[in-house]
Amino acid sequence: RTNEILMKNGFLVAKHMLITADDWKKNKESIKSTLSNDYKYPFIAKPVDDGCSSAVKKIKSFEEFEAFATLMFRASEELDLKAAETLHIKPKEEFPIKTVILVEELISKNGAKHFLEITGGMLTKLNAKGELEYEVFEASEALAEGDILSLEEKFLAGQGQNITPARYAKDSKERQLISDQVKQALGGAAKALNVQGYCRIDAFVRVFDGPRAEVIFIEVNSLPGMTPATCIYHQAAINHYKPYEFIDRILDFGQKRFAKA
Repeated sequence: RTNEILMKNGFLVAKHMLITADDWKKNKESIKSTLSNDYKYPFIAKPVDDGCSSAVKKIKSFEEFEAFATLMFRASEELDLKAAETLHIKPKEEFPIKTVILVEELISKNGAKHFLEITGGMLTKLNAKGELEYEVFEASEALAEGDILSLEEKFLAGQGQNITPARYAKDSKERQLISDQVKQALGGAAKALNVQGYCRIDAFVRVFDGPRAEVIFIEVNSLPGMTPATCIYHQAAINHYKPYEFIDRILDFGQKRFAKA
């Protein structure tokens, strides 16, 4: 539903489809044909309602998708060993049981002169008129060791690399022009979704001459995790918030919203 709202409001998202456990059981051959003809390999498969890179996989063949569906639609917590081996599932890797799979096209550079994955946080506040405003932070550039940014890389100290602010361009003025476009897109998406309090949005950015930025939304985290390693604190620091001040602003907004209600 998030993707549908974003598309309706003119934002770019990956081409996608939903596959339910019932669909998979009854129409496997039809799904196989659709994946091969409409999405091509590789593509991304993930749970429809889990965030933070949980069970997000780059699927390179129908054999891998069959393994993904076997694990996602399983009846018990125990993993099918053959399917787990096919997908190179690590020991203790989180792989939840779900009834719906989200398939997305693999986002690529597509002619851009620069292409990167970013994650951008923001705060909301009420102005003097009681109207909702968004304070969008400088986004961080997310660097993944593998095909997909892992849960550990996002939240465990020493496991991932995030560069804040994101390196959109070598020239500082051009970088800022691109950043302003990205921040406008992130804030606009949060407003369209009526996200309140704070959030973190993951996206890909294509940078073209102009400069012009094209933002393709991956995920909107309306209640993102905040471990000591999370980059949202680095983003907030650029706006002169210490960690406790950032959290205090979230709590302050909640109190004011409650009082207004």
